[in-house]
Order: sequence, then C-alpha cells, then structure tokens
Amino acid sequence: MNPSPSSTAAAGQRLRQAVDEERPLQMVGVPNAYCALLAQRAGFRAIYLSGAGVANIAYGRPDLGLTSRAEVVEEARRITAVTSLPLLVDVDTGWGDEIADCVQELEQAGAAGLQLEDQVDEKRCGHRSGKVLVSIVEMQARLAAVLAARQNNSFVIMARTDAGAVEGLAAAIDRSLAYVETGADMIFAEALTSLDEYRQFTAAVRVPVLANLTEFGQTPLFDREQMALNGVSILLYPLSAFRVMSKAVAALYAAIRTDGTQSACLDRMQTREELYELLDYHTAELAQDAQHNKDRHNDD
Repeated sequence: MNPSPSSTAAAGQRLRQAVDEERPLQMVGVPNAYCALLAQRAGFRAIYLSGAGVANIAYGRPDLGLTSRAEVVEEARRITAVTSLPLLVDVDTGWGDEIADCVQELEQAGAAGLQLEDQVDEKRCGHRSGKVLVSIVEMQARLAAVLAARQNNSFVIMARTDAGAVEGLAAAIDRSLAYVETGADMIFAEALTSLDEYRQFTAAVRVPVLANLTEFGQTPLFDREQMALNGVSILLYPLSAFRVMSKAVAALYAAIRTDGTQSACLDRMQTREELYELLDYHTAELAQDAQHNKDRHNDD
C-alpha cells in the first residue's frame, strides 16, 4: 500500500528537519531496500537513491540517462516500504514531459524529495568529462514543471548544477541563484574541487547546499568538520556501499571458482542469524504460522 499524502509530507519535513539539526547532514546512498535497513541501524537520518545506482546495480547499465521513470520510482517504492528514513531520489534530467508524473509518483511512494540536474538529456556522470548543460532558462522550466506538480510543499526540490566543472564557479553560483529564485529548496553543487570553492559557493547561495563526496571523482574526500567550516549543509556518499559490495563479491566469486569452496570467506560474511535479526525474520515467521493455523481452522 502506498503512503498517504500526509505521510509524504512528513517525509519531506523530516528531511528538512534533519538538515536543520545535523550540520552537515550525512546522507548515504542505499543500493536497495536491504541497505536502507543497514543505514537506519547505523544511525543515519536520511538516505539517497542514486540514478547511477539504479542504472548500475538494478539494471547493469552505465550512468548515461538510460533508466526509465518507472524503474527509478519502483526502486524508491521498495525502499520507502521498509524504512521511515527520508529518501531523496535522483531523477537525473527528469524525463522531459514525464517529470510531472514522476513528482506525483514519488510523493505517493513516500519519498522525501527529488534531485533534478541541469545537464542535457544525454547526460554524463557528474565526475566525467564531456558534460553539456541546458540553458538557465531551460533548467528553470524543468524546475517550474516540478514545482507545479508538487502536491505537498514539504516535498523537497533540490536543483543540481554541473556548471562548476563546465563553466566555472561563478557560473555555477549564478545558475544556482536563478534556480533558487525559481523555487528550488536546496542546491546540489556537483564536482567542486576545493574547500575555498565550497566556501565561496555557500556564502553566495543561501539555501542548504549538498556536496557530493563520491569516491574516485573530482571532489577530494573532505571530512565532516572541513565541510562544516565551509558552510556545506549536506554530505552525500552516493555509491560507497555499492563499491564496497562490488569488490567483496568479486573476491568471493574468484575464491569459489579457484578454491572450489567458499570456506575461506566465511569470516567476511554476515551470518544467517544476523540477517534474520535485521529483518525480524522470527516474528514474521510466527505471524505466518498463526495465519496458516487460522486459515486451516476456518476451512474445517
């Protein structure tokens, strides 16, 4: 069952509250619903669904705008079904005329907000070369369509600009100010490369600013204190879990293939009981047994 509009509003409000109370807010990317439970257990107050993550993990595709609206929304639904942590969803460039439907579907799914970027539809990863941006006017039109479709004002609209790497810092600031004037609640400043750039950016853009601390990219892996001192409100780790999982799984598969057994990898595995405990498996099993007994009694 999809969350009600009131619970959607609450999700957006919880994200805004977390940004206000934890400066900077650490937001981790969750590749799937199970990882969302792990993030919740670790104490994070907000989570993120990466467009690259959906493409890479769920569909085995590169981050080139190849996923559909339906695919991203479905992943969001799976995550919000298992956790109350506010979820920010990356919708890339918005799928053109589908953006209004996307907003409404994400609200109905219980997401806390979305992040929309200013690249052309044939987008690139934000930390790759060759990025091409739409005009400020076109991005403002995208944002206007999102804002018009939003049913609850607490649902967060975050505008991402890739201008820092394409047009320079001043242009990134100018674009972001225009996006805020249009109605964006928060700004995603992609691929800035120094603390001084973040300091200048956050001094000029007076809404919460997100820094993407993705590994092996253009932005150094600044720590929380460094980011706090330079005005950043949200720190994003979009694919950290996926990278660790991928390396571990590759090593496991190689060991099984080489050794003919997984025995040497047991100490790196989550145990069955640890899995069951996180999923509250035993409670669910008892409830299932009780329902089966009730059904049998009704049949007699």
